[in-house]
Amino acid sequence: MVTAVAQRLASQRKEIDDTLAAFALSPTQLQEVKAKMRVELERGLKKDSHPTASVKMLPTYVYRTPDGTERGKYLALDLGGTNFRVLVVKIRTGMRNSVRMYNKIYAIPLEIMQGTGEELFDHIVQCISDFLDYMGMKNTRLPLGFTFSFPCNQTGIDKGDLVCWTKGFKATECEGYDVVDMLREAIKRRNEFDLDIVAIVNDTVGTMMTCAYEDPKCQIGLIAGTGSNVCYMEEMKNIEFVEGDEGQMCVNTEWGGFGANDNIEDIRTRYDREVDGGSLNPGKQRFEKMTSGMYLGEIVRRILIDLTKHGLLFRGRITERLKTKGIFETKFLSQIESDRLALLQVRSILQHLGLDSTCDDSIIVKEVCGAVSRRAAQLCGAGMAAVVDKIRENRGLDNLEITVGVDGTLYKLHPHFSTILKDTVRELAPNCKVDFILSEDGSGKGAALITAVIDKYLYAMRFSDETLRDIMARFRREMENGLGRDTNPTATVKMLPTFVRSIPDGSEKGDFIALDLGGSNFRILRVKVSHEKKQTVQMESQIYETPEDIIHGSGSRLFDHVAECLGDFMEKQKIKDKKLPIGFTFSFPCAHTKLDEAVLLTWTKRFKASGVEGMDVVKLLNKAIKKRGDYDADIMAVVNDTVGTMMTCGFDDQRCEVGIIIGTGTNACYMEELRHIDLVEGDEGRMCINTEWGAFGDDGTLEDIRTEFDREIDRGSPNPGKQLFEKMVSGMYMGELVRLILVKMAKEGLLFEGRITPELLTKGKIETKHVSAIEKSKEGLTKAEEILTRLGVEPSEDDCIAVQHVCAIVSFRSANLIAATLGAILTRLKDNKNTPRLRTTVGIDGSLYKMHPQYARRLHKTVRRLVPESDVRFLLSESGSGKGAAMVTAWASRKVHVFTIQQISILNKCAKN
Repeated sequence: MVTAVAQRLASQRKEIDDTLAAFALSPTQLQEVKAKMRVELERGLKKDSHPTASVKMLPTYVYRTPDGTERGKYLALDLGGTNFRVLVVKIRTGMRNSVRMYNKIYAIPLEIMQGTGEELFDHIVQCISDFLDYMGMKNTRLPLGFTFSFPCNQTGIDKGDLVCWTKGFKATECEGYDVVDMLREAIKRRNEFDLDIVAIVNDTVGTMMTCAYEDPKCQIGLIAGTGSNVCYMEEMKNIEFVEGDEGQMCVNTEWGGFGANDNIEDIRTRYDREVDGGSLNPGKQRFEKMTSGMYLGEIVRRILIDLTKHGLLFRGRITERLKTKGIFETKFLSQIESDRLALLQVRSILQHLGLDSTCDDSIIVKEVCGAVSRRAAQLCGAGMAAVVDKIRENRGLDNLEITVGVDGTLYKLHPHFSTILKDTVRELAPNCKVDFILSEDGSGKGAALITAVIDKYLYAMRFSDETLRDIMARFRREMENGLGRDTNPTATVKMLPTFVRSIPDGSEKGDFIALDLGGSNFRILRVKVSHEKKQTVQMESQIYETPEDIIHGSGSRLFDHVAECLGDFMEKQKIKDKKLPIGFTFSFPCAHTKLDEAVLLTWTKRFKASGVEGMDVVKLLNKAIKKRGDYDADIMAVVNDTVGTMMTCGFDDQRCEVGIIIGTGTNACYMEELRHIDLVEGDEGRMCINTEWGAFGDDGTLEDIRTEFDREIDRGSPNPGKQLFEKMVSGMYMGELVRLILVKMAKEGLLFEGRITPELLTKGKIETKHVSAIEKSKEGLTKAEEILTRLGVEPSEDDCIAVQHVCAIVSFRSANLIAATLGAILTRLKDNKNTPRLRTTVGIDGSLYKMHPQYARRLHKTVRRLVPESDVRFLLSESGSGKGAAMVTAWASRKVHVFTIQQISILNKCAKN
């Protein structure tokens, strides 16, 4: 019995060893790979054999590496995948290690990657324009270097015809054309700035040049990451299809194509052939498919399936996840092969892939990963040995000392790849002392995750200034519709008169109560305004919760609750025996007939209390107070929270004539000329208008900019089809918008390794405060990890970076849209005043504006661009809208007092007569 078990185990072990033996390359095989690579390098350089060579040896027209004397300021562009990076590089005179760089990463949306060449290069130039604005350098004509990481036939350092697109790019009318000319034409079309394009280089060349600045012996560049490639400094006399025999030129080998002529078939396995057959370009880039990070994980997956079919792994059970192409990422090889990782942790990784593994399974998987990655490193080492030996022979040296500059995630992150690579070069090129230095200047931490597929979903959330100006014009038309007597009934932006006719002038005084109802929290304030030496305001407040059952119950219950809270507050303040003037901030759309009458038009913000819409909220509150009978109240004014915010800020700055709320909800008010308000009698003076801009777009005018996620949020809301603008920009919906995007990305396998937890599927689990936390510059990624971990998705660092990117796009869209609608209000104020330049103050309140780390800056910057002929001060309301309600009440009570004196005067005159 024991013997039979032992024989079975031995047989299984042999089968595993036989499978992996195909990946074990002997020294003889590696020498053969080196020799064959050397032949292909030579064939690529010869004029006659170049057309059929698998290693293309493309000239770059870079004739030397840096020597340390470089100085000045340069612009660099880096396009090599789904990210586009723009940099300014400043090199100080005559000093090494004195390079300063400033850069920004921009995504290339899928529509542009696969659109027209003109669209692609226009997008690149738009990114450059944004960067130059950001750096304040639009009026500076800088020399520009263009890292263009696609195969090009170069006829000069600034001339490169694209041979073919790779990496998912398919932009039309580019292949066969000079990409530098296309960039120049796009710059000319934009006509905003000028650049001196002096060089186009491949990413391997860029890596070599970066490292050569630190080490003058660096004359080779290696990329060992998602792709695999090498460049090196070749003698001009050996490059037959380029004129000239003196000096050197950097050659881009494009060695990923090695093997296209079947000369490495003897070392390819059936797993390599399966991966090649299932790729986008069968029969091409065969060497790259055996060595690069894009394919190693897939090779491992296919081996695991084969071993499982033979009952050698996972108890013979093949899970659906294991059948999924691309599920076993190359990063798992790096994690599993880590010497610090215990077998239990390997099992944990496998369990995340849906694989129920034993310790024996974990050992076998580790062996499989080791065999595949070791072969990849050895093949790269064999290719590198061919390159360094060629350089040594070119120079007629017995021994060569040279440095290789390296970039790429496989080299950087795999625990053994770099060591095996170096050992192989040492064994195969014993007369060459080769040092490897890492390029620290990659494409920015985690930027590679900002993929075209992500931006396929989010591209519609990015707006050009032209689009924002169009939205401004649409909103301006809706404002005019709302102000017109005939057009108001069908207008989405209702432009409701508030009967507030001025902002505070500094003469207000008294003791007031302010109520603030606009969400789940209800606030009551006591505001004392006094004039001793100067006007001062003292406030005491208390917050009361409004339970969900009251929000969704009857109107009488809601106002009974408000009256009960008011009674409690007055009891604590010991003012139940006083009849203080009350200002009521009621932050829902109301039609005013006068300052103390407000008929609710419709509930928003999840409120659904029955029997209130169409009723005067002041009467409902008075009725509830009277029913109690233990105190009396004098409600003198009902205002919206935007009006309260404007009045609060107007107390500090009398130029304030706009109020905005950017928080749970969003709205704006402003001081309009009475002559333009058809719904109110009179032509003299001004009146504050409550725009109720949250309903902008309810008539379909914003359908072209709404996304599938906006529509999904609307369908799941209590008021489908209403408040569409608010649902695109306000804090109540922003977190949910992010959640829906993340769920879709996870379903597509772009995030969290495709894992979707019940928490992630739960509505409301991502709040807007989470978006604000994730976008913080320093601790944002840590916060992202904490928040996502609570959702059970166990995010990688790349996941956190992608989520941060999603949050930024969603919040940036909100700021841009608010800037467009505010821009419409500002241009109307400017036109009303008939002034060439508007100087005004905007009072703002709301948690999104206050708490989000980038929101205010983005809003201010966009407003300045959209309304350049204005000087706008943004003033944050430090005390909410309650103080403003008290200011309105003070103004109202003063007017009532004056009117009463006038009435008495008239009565006296009548009596005398």
